[in-house]
Amino acid sequence: MENLDQTLLERFREGDRRSLSRLLTRIENRDPSVPEILDTLYPRTGDAWRLGVTGPPGAGKSTLVNRLVGSYRKKELPVGVIAFDPTSPFTGGALLGDRVRMETVSQDPGVFIRSMATRGHLGGLSVGVDEACDLMDAFGKERIIIETVGVGQSELEVANSADTTIVVLVPQSGDAIQAMKAGLMEIADLYILNKCDRDGADHAFRELVSTVSLKAPEDGWRPPVLRTVAEKGEGLDEVLKAIQEHRQHIIDSGSLEERRHARIAAKTKRFVEDGIRKKLWNEDRNTRRVKGLASASSPYELGEQLIDDFYEEIRHERR
Repeated sequence: MENLDQTLLERFREGDRRSLSRLLTRIENRDPSVPEILDTLYPRTGDAWRLGVTGPPGAGKSTLVNRLVGSYRKKELPVGVIAFDPTSPFTGGALLGDRVRMETVSQDPGVFIRSMATRGHLGGLSVGVDEACDLMDAFGKERIIIETVGVGQSELEVANSADTTIVVLVPQSGDAIQAMKAGLMEIADLYILNKCDRDGADHAFRELVSTVSLKAPEDGWRPPVLRTVAEKGEGLDEVLKAIQEHRQHIIDSGSLEERRHARIAAKTKRFVEDGIRKKLWNEDRNTRRVKGLASASSPYELGEQLIDDFYEEIRHERR
């Protein structure tokens, strides 16, 4: 690793926030140095509890996250927030910027908030979310909160990156039913009906409880349904208690270990597939892919030729 990277890592280990920011930028840009850096830091990971906060747009996710961060900081827990926003078509960066919406906690030196762009990724997250969480974990953040864009059906993958997944809904007509159709009801460890000072909150709460009751408990855990008014801090204590109860439950049942093993397996698969894809589509083969149909009878014939060429390259490297 280059001397610059070694210096960067040393500063990172010393708790330099700028170094954390620079490494997160490398992850977003998929810099070739990232795998080696994360491999070096990996022994420092495993202590953080990762919370996924998801739900439809306008449910008050950022306000809830803001309140959760404030509560954890009162307990002097270092907190990292990774908030995913739609991508600017002009800069490629995060369009909204949750650090603006979380102004009350963003100035706390014990809090690190990073807005990351989805960059067209349909999962409501960004490519590299697990790597960003690992980096914050290695930096010493004991609570990492992942807030999704809020794009409905396609944001389900947050459950693969979190230890506890929270689905936030609001008392809108048919909101629980729409969430069930989108698949959000299948991933939650905890349901929150936010903005319960609105008209129709009681009816929406009963509807949500009824919907959740149809879901069979997973690993003995039946997700609770809680009411909040996050803007006023109402119901926050119950949310924190439910998160802690879920944490203890999956630790005691052994499902936490299973979840994290599944996360590592998925991460390994993604790393291998990305590596093969980059190696397969080197500049020469990519040029032949674009221009090759002139000499090939079909895309299938050309595909077979490129695969054979790839295998031949691998055999040559092993000699």
